Amino acid sequence: MAYVISGACISCGSCAGECPVGAIAEGDGKYEINADACIDCGSCAGSCPVGAISQG
Repeated sequence: MAYVISGACISCGSCAGECPVGAIAEGDGKYEINADACIDCGSCAGSCPVGAISQG
């Protein structure tokens, strides 16, 4: 199951740099994870300073 980014995202971009497959991009008001590209590794969740990323 892919990870998801909640509305608590502060658009800092730290998660995008941690994703080994480039599945995270800046969206409308927050970053978004492409569920089809996500490999469910959790690297992004560990890098989020506000805890806005969780398993979807």
